Amino acid sequence: MTDAKYYTPDIETISADSLVALQMEKLQKQLAYLNESSPFHRDVFKAAGMEPGDIKTLSDLSGLPFTEKSDLRKSQELAPPLGRHAAADMADVVRVHASSGTTGTPSYVGLTAYDKQRWIECISRSYWAQGLRRDDVFAMGMSIGFFVGGLPISNVVEHIGATLLPIGTGASDRLISSIQKMQATVLATTPSYANYLAEITRDQMGIDPASLGVKRVLVGAEPGGGIPAVRAQIEENWNAICTESIGNADVITIHSAECEAQDGCHFMVGDYLLMEIIDPDTGEVLSLDAPHVEGEMVFTHLDRQCCPVLRFRTRDRVTVDTRPCACGRTSLRLRCIGRSDDLLIVRGVNVWPSAIRDVILGFKPAVTGEMRIVLTAPGPMAAPPVHIQVESANGTPPADLATQIEAALRAKLIFTARVDLVGPRSLPRTEMKAALIEHRY
Repeated sequence: MTDAKYYTPDIETISADSLVALQMEKLQKQLAYLNESSPFHRDVFKAAGMEPGDIKTLSDLSGLPFTEKSDLRKSQELAPPLGRHAAADMADVVRVHASSGTTGTPSYVGLTAYDKQRWIECISRSYWAQGLRRDDVFAMGMSIGFFVGGLPISNVVEHIGATLLPIGTGASDRLISSIQKMQATVLATTPSYANYLAEITRDQMGIDPASLGVKRVLVGAEPGGGIPAVRAQIEENWNAICTESIGNADVITIHSAECEAQDGCHFMVGDYLLMEIIDPDTGEVLSLDAPHVEGEMVFTHLDRQCCPVLRFRTRDRVTVDTRPCACGRTSLRLRCIGRSDDLLIVRGVNVWPSAIRDVILGFKPAVTGEMRIVLTAPGPMAAPPVHIQVESANGTPPADLATQIEAALRAKLIFTARVDLVGPRSLPRTEMKAALIEHRY
C-alpha cells in the first residue's frame, strides 16, 4: 500500500457517469432514512410538498430548500443536545464535535461508530493524496479538543500507519521541540500558524525551521494554503512542500485536498457527499460544463447516520476547475477564496481579504505578511478608503511603502485603501484561524 498512487482508486478515478449512478443510488437511500428518522428533515419534505421518492435525478434535489447554519442551531435549541435533525439516538453516538462558532453559537456534531469509520476512510484519501505514508512522523499542530480537525485527523494518521505526535496547540515551544527531537517529517496546522510557528522557531528559539527536516506542511481550516504568496512563504520557511485541504465542521473534517500537482483540491468524497455549486446571490445551481466556475458549495450527505445535512449552505466560496489533472484523479478541483461572511463590497467591487493578503505578501521582505482590515461599520459594504494595517518587517521600511501598497491594491483589486504601517510583531498571532478583519464598532 505504501507505493500505491491512490488510496481508493475505484472512487478517485471513477468516471462521471458511474459516479452519478452511485450518488443517485445512495441519495435515494439517504433521503428515505432522513424522512423516517429525522423530524427536522421530515418537515422539510412536507413544507416542499415532496416525498423522497419524488427525487429521481440529482437535479430534482433543487426542489428542496437550502439548510442554513441558523437552521441547525435552532434545531438544537428545540431538541437538545444534538437537534431534531440528528436522526440517531444519543446512545448510538460515540463522539461529539463542535463548530468553531466564528459566525455565532457553536453547533454540535454527533458521530455514530459507523459515521466515525466513514470519516476515517474518506479523510484518509485526502491525506494519502498529500503524501502521508506509513514511514512518516506526523506532528499535530491543530487543537485536539472539540475541534473537528483534531481527533478525526489523529484517527486517520494512525489508520494510515504513520507515527502520530498528538501535541496540539497551546505550547508552541513544545511543538517545535517535539518536531526536532522526534524528527517529524510532516506538520499539520493552519496556514497562519505555520508561518507564526516558523517565526517562533527562528526568533525565540534560535533555530532555522528549514533545518528541522519537515518534508510536508499540510494546511487547512482557513483560506491561504492555495494562495501562491502564502504557500511560497510557508515552503520557504520550512523548506518543505505545502499542500492544502478543505473541510467543514458540519459536513466532514476534510472533503477536498491537493495532490502532488498542487493545482487545486480534489473533491475526494463523491461517494459520501453530493456537492452542488450555486450562485450565492440567486441560489441557482450552476452548470459545471465550463473549465472554471465560481460559486458557493452546498452539501448533502449520502451516507451519514447522525446529524446529516440536506442542501447545506456552507457559505464557502470556491473556484472549481473541471479540467483533467495530471495525477489521474477524475474529481473536480476546488480552491477556496473565502467565506461569504468575509466578502467586502467596495463601490460595487467584490474584495476578498485573502486577495488583499496576497497583494501585501508581494512586498516581502519589507513586510511580514501580517495584516488587519479595520472596519468601523458592519459589512459587506465598505466605504473607501478601506483601512488596512500592514506589519512592517525588521529594519527601516521604504518611506513610500504604504503608498506603494495602496497603489498595488488599487491596480490589482480595483479599490482604494488607506494603509497604515505598524511595527514588527505588533499584530496579534494565533495558533488557530487567523482573523484578517477587525471590527471596531
